[in-house]
Order: sequence, then C-alpha cells, then structure tokens
Amino acid sequence: MSFEFFIGRRYLRARRKTAFVSLISLLSTAGVSVGVMVMVVVIAVMSGADSELKSRLLGVTSHAVILHHGGPFTDYREPIETIRRVPGVEAATPYIYTQVMLRSPSGIFGSVLRGVDPESAGQVIRTLHPGALKKLAQSASERTITGKMNDPSAPLIPGILLGKELAANLGVGEGELVSVVLPRGSGGNVGRMPVIRRFQVIGIYESGLYEFDKAMAYITLSNAQKMLRVEDTISGIEVRVEDVDDARAIADRIVSILGFPYWAQDWMQMNRNLFSALKLQKTVMFVILALIILVAAFNIASTLIMMVMEKTRDIAILKAMGATDRSIKKIFVYKGMVIGGVGTLFGLLSGFILCLLLKEYHFIELPSDVYFFSTLPVSLRIPDVLVIAVSTLLICFLATLYPSHKAAKYNPLEAFRYGG
Repeated sequence: MSFEFFIGRRYLRARRKTAFVSLISLLSTAGVSVGVMVMVVVIAVMSGADSELKSRLLGVTSHAVILHHGGPFTDYREPIETIRRVPGVEAATPYIYTQVMLRSPSGIFGSVLRGVDPESAGQVIRTLHPGALKKLAQSASERTITGKMNDPSAPLIPGILLGKELAANLGVGEGELVSVVLPRGSGGNVGRMPVIRRFQVIGIYESGLYEFDKAMAYITLSNAQKMLRVEDTISGIEVRVEDVDDARAIADRIVSILGFPYWAQDWMQMNRNLFSALKLQKTVMFVILALIILVAAFNIASTLIMMVMEKTRDIAILKAMGATDRSIKKIFVYKGMVIGGVGTLFGLLSGFILCLLLKEYHFIELPSDVYFFSTLPVSLRIPDVLVIAVSTLLICFLATLYPSHKAAKYNPLEAFRYGG
C-alpha cells in the first residue's frame, strides 16, 4: 500500500475535530449518489420511450416504402416479385390510400383509408391480425348488410377494419355499418360529387398508438381501387426487412435493381422529426441532470479545500520528510475520488433498483391520448450506464484538481509558522 493511499484513507475517517468536514463529505457523497440515480432513471425512461415508440411504429408501418415518381402506378406485380427476391427482404405488399370521411349515426370523422392485400399485408404490418385480414378478404363475397352468411337475396357489402379510438368516436362496433365518403369523388369521371359507399365493420384493431388508432381504417385493395375508380393502381409497395437497422441499405438496393422511376423511403426517414426530437430531448436531459452532479462536485471541492486548510501542518511535515508535490496531490485526489466513486456506485445501484420497480409494477400511469404509452417505459442500456458513470467520475476528478494543487504548493516553512 502506498503512503498516499494510506494517508488519504485516514483522512476519510471521522474524528471529533473533523466531524464537520466529514459531514460535508457525507453530504457530497449523497449529492453525487442522488444525481447519478436521477440521471440513470431519466435516461432509462427516455431510452425506453425511444424503444417503445420504435416498436409500436414498426408494428403499424412498414420498414421501407417503394414509391413511383409521378404518384400512383400500375404494373406492380413484377416489381413486387423482384423485391421479394432481394436479400434481406422478408415480405412485400401493395397498398393504396386516400383521405376520407367516415360517417355513422353518432357522427362523422376524418380518416385515412388504406386498401391492402389481405394475403400479404399481415406479413408486413404486424398489428393486422391474420384472422381480421381473413374476414376482410371474405367480406366481399360472404357478409351482407343483414349479417346473414351466403344469403343470395341480400345485397353484398364489403368489410372494413377500424382503429379502436376511431370506432369509439363513431360509436360503432363489430357488425355495424359505416359510410365512407370521398368528398370530391375520383377526378373527372365523377366531378365534384361525393362518392359514398357503405361498409360493415368486421373487426376493430388496437396498435397502441393513439394517433393511428383514431385515424386509420383498412379495406381490401380491390375495394379501394373500385371506390377510387383507379383500376389495378396502387400508391406504393410496403416492404418488411429482416434487420430494421439495415432498412436504408436494403431500400437503396431495391431502387438500384428496379431503376428509375422508383424511389424509396425507410422507416427512419418517414419518422425523422419524431426520432430527432426524442434524441434531442435525451441529450438535453443528460446535460441538465449533469448539473446536479456538478453541484455535488462543488461540494467535493469545498470539502477538500477545508481539509487542506485543516491539514496544513500535516502537509508541511510530509514535505519536510521528502514528500513530493505529486504525492501531496495524490492524497487529496484520492480522497475526492473515493467520495465521487462511492456516490457513483450507490447512485447506479439505487437507479437500477428504481428502474426495476418502475418496470415491474407500473405505478406511474400516463394518459394514452397524450403520450404513446400508458405507463413509463424503462430500458436500461449498458452504454448509457457507462457514459453516466464515466461522466460523473470525470466531473468529480476535475473537482479535486484545484484543492490538490493548492495543497501541493504549500510552503513547509509558512505552514509551520501559520499552520498552528
């Protein structure tokens, strides 16, 4: 054991004469611990929010979308087969969408109507249950207005899938009817007269994202094309890949194979603003919470300065015995780093325990119509913990430099004369 370590350890022990300094050391340790704990919990919640949002978004949207310069296009079957053969692609499906008004006896609400292929849409959009898609595919030939199956005397009516919040706003349930209104029809063939079609609600889905659940409705691709009067036309091709982090590269590869006039967007591009805002919030919260640790670091510096003033005579004796300035610095740096290290350790442990409690018991509830989740999501990542620990120890180390430098520069003669 080096003598710097030995002396620094003795200085940490409380004696009657130094009880006040030891109390300040304890408060400094507690300050570092609280700061680290708060930072761990907040960063874990921010990371959890990012992961939860990413998971839910990828459940209701595709990993990449292949579009056509100039808008909707035909002759899409061959490109879809080509896309499915691209390495890394898991599935592909065509879609068409438009903005409509949904009307029921309880009211009228705006919605995004998406026409999907029931055979392949479930492989790309995971929130669409296979059973609901099967009902959607059968609705055009089996379901009727009266709800009777295979009744030739009753007129056929197509089916529609509604989001949970949208169905609640319309006041309809499974088996009831809604009217889909296209405000301006479908171009020159219909003019400005609205197109109105009745659909039967054959299922209600819940994606976990309030904005999607209150605005999204699904019908079959063929019914959407008939309603829009755009025979065999689609808006784009949705693609699901094996590795979501590789979506951009796979989308670029698809475009290079298909060539002009096709272009692509991946899920990060489609939600760039949202994820950029979350990343900025996480960075800002880290900087703000680091100020708590900075305050605790000032307490460490104050403790060391008071210790240097109290140990002036000891410093003089050590120097007279041959201790170098470097050795004196080590003594006080060691004391400050022990305070910071112990505070960091307790802060990490208490933060980890609090994160486990939040994840297990969900005792904090959030309004789902305001946030993307009803409880606090928690995701404690090793890289985040390492950044917090290293940053805290670095701040604590910087706080020891000035007091240790002042201690090393004491003149032994003046210390003996005025040190008492």
